[in-house]
Amino acid sequence: MDYEKLISVMRQLSLEAGDKIMEIYNSDDFDVKLKSDESPVTAADEAADAIISAGLRAAFPDVALVTEEQAESHSETANTFLIVDPLDGTKEFIHRRGDFTVNIAYVDNGVPTRGVVYAPAKGRMFFTQADGTSVEETGALDKQSVGPLGAIKVSDPDNGALMVVASKSHRDQATDDYIAKYAVKDMKSAGSSLKFCLIATGEADIYPRVGRTMEWDTAAGHAVLHGAGGRVVRFDDHSELTYGKDTFANPFFIAYAPAVELKPA
Repeated sequence: MDYEKLISVMRQLSLEAGDKIMEIYNSDDFDVKLKSDESPVTAADEAADAIISAGLRAAFPDVALVTEEQAESHSETANTFLIVDPLDGTKEFIHRRGDFTVNIAYVDNGVPTRGVVYAPAKGRMFFTQADGTSVEETGALDKQSVGPLGAIKVSDPDNGALMVVASKSHRDQATDDYIAKYAVKDMKSAGSSLKFCLIATGEADIYPRVGRTMEWDTAAGHAVLHGAGGRVVRFDDHSELTYGKDTFANPFFIAYAPAVELKPA
């Protein structure tokens, strides 16, 4: 894989998709439909998916592509593929809360090694560079030229006073019970894959997810966190979370800065 080309293409497509998402987000009204699994989908999800899918297929025709919005792309699993959630945090989008993201990642031999997470309503852009290290881009976020980049790195946390980030729309008692095992200084609530990015920047230390997710929900954030020195492991046995699983469904997991002393499930 030509990683310089990959990152350039993923970054540009995320910005193009973000523009379309914000155009719909700022409109007076938009339709919300339910998919077969009862999860919501909007015109923004579908328009962003079309932009990203077309761009990735044109740039990397020989690489398998998995996207949330195209059921036919999920028929076969692979070890190496591109994976897309064109609008992660659809519920945040519908309620106009701003915590939604565009997610594009490259999975190599079951590991998400490169990724882009773009939060268009917040103007925050995170991505892995060609060498695999993660950065946050600031400035105008111009499609043709990359702006100022700041290296990001996970925290060196105090296990007696941890910063925890949890889901804004999917918080439940099981999550609270697990968090209660830690000495918590403060809690943050965030939607979509931004939770991974908050750990990647050191704004939070740990994100436990005791709930349903799919690989396209997590791959880009996982890649960004990994490039900042973080880890994502299974909730049950703390082994690495891998990709290319049957049905692309994730087990429960924990994303964290490695100095956090993990508690058993």
